[in-house]
Amino acid sequence: MMSYIISGMILLAILTGGIGGNMAAVSTAAMNGCGQAVQLVISLTGTICLWSGVMRVADRSGLTDAMSRMFRPITRFLFRELSEESPAMKAISMNMAANLLGLGNAATPLGLAAMKELEKENRRAPAASQAMVTFVVLNTASLQLLPTTNAYLRLAAGSKEPMEILPAVWLASSVSIGVGVLMTRLLAGWRKS
Repeated sequence: MMSYIISGMILLAILTGGIGGNMAAVSTAAMNGCGQAVQLVISLTGTICLWSGVMRVADRSGLTDAMSRMFRPITRFLFRELSEESPAMKAISMNMAANLLGLGNAATPLGLAAMKELEKENRRAPAASQAMVTFVVLNTASLQLLPTTNAYLRLAAGSKEPMEILPAVWLASSVSIGVGVLMTRLLAGWRKS
């Protein structure tokens, strides 16, 4: 679906540029945008590598087990169908920790690992389980105490105070998580009937 939307946007830009006689500007913008995208990917790669390595060290040192215990009251409430010692619970806890630190890009591999573990425990395949749906909502809306990736992007764009967005991030994250979890519960009841 996204490929159709993006293709439509590109086609619309080309048509609008052609009709308006601005094809040179469209071509220039396309080339500049491609170069900027590559620069952004390269600059974020270092951050992803750093935090992925930190999370690997945390897992090997036993810190992930401690984090899993710390998040247990929350995960037990949200994922009632999973056992506390489930590998999925550990992966979910690590993903939540990475998201709390605002490491969205480093949280992605942890989120994929959590979803693989949830898939192993899914009794409703090929449909997503309630735990899978809840996890996707939590991962997408994620509460970020320190939005490090956003702060880095703001700093790279020239912001003098990249962390001034904290109150807005906290409010938006809290509201989106609350609404998302509420909707998963309401729609889960609707799906059963």
